[in-house]
Amino acid sequence: MGIRKTILTRFALVYFILFLFVLVVIAKLVSVQQINNDRWQQIEKNLSENTVIVPPTRGNICADDGSILASSVPGFFIRMDLAAPGVKKVFKNESDSLAWYLADFFKDASKNEYRRRLNAAYSAGNRGFLLTPRKVDYMELQEIKKFPILRRGRFAGGIIIEQENKRINPLGPLALRTIGSLNKGEYEEITGPIGYTGLERAYEPYLKGQNGVSYRQNLSGRWVIRTEIEPRDGMDVITTINVKLQDIVESALYKQLIEERADWGTAILMEVKTGEIKAIANLGRANDDYYEKDNYALGHRGCFEPGSSFKLVSLMAALEDGVVDTSDVVDTGNGKWQSNGRIISDSHAGGYGKLTVKEVFEKSSNIGTAKIITEHYANNPKKYVDRVYSFGVNKPLGIEIEGEGRPYFKYPGDADWWGTTLASMAYGYDTKMTPLQILTFYNAVANNGRMVKPHLVKEIRDKGALEKRFDPEVLNPMIASKETIGKAQAMLEGVCEHGTGTQIQGEFFKLAGKTGTARVATSSSGYTNGMYLASFTGYFPADNPKYSLIVTMNNPRKTIYGASAAGPAYKEISERVFASQIYADLDEKDNSDELETPQVIRGLTKDILEVAEELEFKNIQGKPETTLAHVEASENQLVLAEEELPVGKVPNVVGMGASNAVFVLENAGLKVVINGVGKVKKQSLRAGDNCRPGQTIYIALG
Repeated sequence: MGIRKTILTRFALVYFILFLFVLVVIAKLVSVQQINNDRWQQIEKNLSENTVIVPPTRGNICADDGSILASSVPGFFIRMDLAAPGVKKVFKNESDSLAWYLADFFKDASKNEYRRRLNAAYSAGNRGFLLTPRKVDYMELQEIKKFPILRRGRFAGGIIIEQENKRINPLGPLALRTIGSLNKGEYEEITGPIGYTGLERAYEPYLKGQNGVSYRQNLSGRWVIRTEIEPRDGMDVITTINVKLQDIVESALYKQLIEERADWGTAILMEVKTGEIKAIANLGRANDDYYEKDNYALGHRGCFEPGSSFKLVSLMAALEDGVVDTSDVVDTGNGKWQSNGRIISDSHAGGYGKLTVKEVFEKSSNIGTAKIITEHYANNPKKYVDRVYSFGVNKPLGIEIEGEGRPYFKYPGDADWWGTTLASMAYGYDTKMTPLQILTFYNAVANNGRMVKPHLVKEIRDKGALEKRFDPEVLNPMIASKETIGKAQAMLEGVCEHGTGTQIQGEFFKLAGKTGTARVATSSSGYTNGMYLASFTGYFPADNPKYSLIVTMNNPRKTIYGASAAGPAYKEISERVFASQIYADLDEKDNSDELETPQVIRGLTKDILEVAEELEFKNIQGKPETTLAHVEASENQLVLAEEELPVGKVPNVVGMGASNAVFVLENAGLKVVINGVGKVKKQSLRAGDNCRPGQTIYIALG
């Protein structure tokens, strides 16, 4: 009994201690939730109201040489601490004046409405009342800082300035649809601008960076912002786009669209060996002009029946299967031929008569192509379609930008496979492809059968350091045999030598390509009379292909044929690109023995130091305290000297990069207009002259 009593006593003691512990926990919970509820609510309110998200600077989107295609410049929101002691002293006397200034400046509400908002926020003791209904730029910020109460400064006037960068495209509309746009992200816990279209959306994880966190703290009546977590700026996306080539492509396409009055047009210039897209233009019509309206090059809005461009695929299938050779003869008759109740026509009045397979392609005979395919595959259409599929044309390319149009091909046995499908498919109907998907196939032929994936980005860089490289990706190492590829190349050259593309062939180098003309189906009910898709697809120089190119126009009104509608733009682009390449090669040879070390003239101090650190340049003299610094010439060392921002004077920005120049000029109160790429070569206002806020300055880059 003694042992049993001892055990029971011990258990009772343990249970009693646990019971006391539970009582303490319950009491603490009640205390937190009820007794000290007001205290915790106040702590939560202070944290929510005084914690500030510090947005990072979004990364740049750059051309292949580092020229900026999209960048971020500062924009500002202004808040007001209406509970600050300094504000309380003057609010009664000066709030009416502040309301008048705000109403006059923004013109979105009356003075009485602004006064009502200010009084309500003041009565509530709002410590972060938003004064600005929209983002303001640097010059507007300077003007607002002179308003009543706010002119007293940060502590006495309660002004709180929040910076939020805005996105600009220094080169204007150049490749704008491909670069993409931003959208205000206020859902799914995302704040700030996020990529909405194009490369901005595709590379959002790299471009956006990471938010920092700051905390506003009131120390003896003075508000101090303490940074808890530094923001991490976004990385730079280096694209494959070449600014000079992009300008050539866009200007030639624009000129021809005006000539043809087409609904839209697209042109893509791609490097044969790597699949790098060097230029991509998408121009749609609106109000008798054209702008980057939609991504017709790779999106579903540009996914149509390719027409005669597809004849290369069909004839290569027949050549690869060995059912024909380029020297075989086909009787195309008088230009009209009936297949399973459907009349197939050739554009040449009276027909072509007897043609070799090579001539069928060069003359773009619908009858000849349809006869070849139906004669050899009518009993086994799956063999033809399977061979087409083996080329890889039925699969999406998986390019970075979202919204790629899906290629569409009928297959024998499908509900929509009819008796006329095989013949129609042979010359580019009953199937759909985007211009980029067509170009990729032609590019593979130019690349001796090696199909590479088109891509728009080659590198990701973090503060100049390489973060990720995108090497060429091979989709198919050999789409067909060497014999078939060689015959296809000869046929493409023949089109430009004595076929439908003779008017496109120039005198300085050989072209290889194919005209394309297809009726456009605007609905499931059928085709629209007089509406065609005209294109020319190929590569150059034919004997040593460097670039592949496609020009496509939808609903040209002057002429419907690919050679005359899209051909002139193709010819101009190919000749200008070829000429620019020759000059680039000559410049490289001329300067190969006289390379000079690039020098920094002036720039942001932190940028110069970051570059010097990245290059592991240890011998640095001088540590300027100013925002700007310039580099003084000195042997074997980098000497940095302070450079003050002039007040009321035009700064000297010659030699600076675009972003640094814009920063310096906007801080001087000037409105900046940029032309060109590279470093600043000229500025319209002379350095050192007096200037007034809001004055426009033009800077030329080169």
